[in-house]
Amino acid sequence: MTEDLREQALAMLARLPGVPNFLGFTITVARKDRVVAEMTIRQDHCTEADSVHGGVMMAYADTIGAMGAVLNLRDRQFTTTIESKSNFFAGTPVNARLIAESVPLHRGRRTQVWETSLRHENGRLAAKVTQTQAVIDLP
Repeated sequence: MTEDLREQALAMLARLPGVPNFLGFTITVARKDRVVAEMTIRQDHCTEADSVHGGVMMAYADTIGAMGAVLNLRDRQFTTTIESKSNFFAGTPVNARLIAESVPLHRGRRTQVWETSLRHENGRLAAKVTQTQAVIDLP
């Protein structure tokens, strides 16, 4: 059985300022090999067409993928995103729930690569984001 790190992830989320708080998502699963979150799309997440803004989707996926990377760090390490690639497949309207699931593709000594799928409640794929995280040792 994989260790449940949800409390650690929730504590990390509580310390994050700015964008993660604006997004308003909830972590539902946090393990070293998988992070899942849910958020309800609000009007202030959307474009004029009442569909979620691509930047909101990217920020959501980036945060969830980075959380996965952090859960895999050793003491005295931190991480930062150094590359991100997004594909958008379906719009997501106001009041819809968007579920993010992030899994590692690579967990190395100097980099980690995480892939995040953003899906509607019915399972329809809305976006896929692949990001590379640098793993940096603190002095």
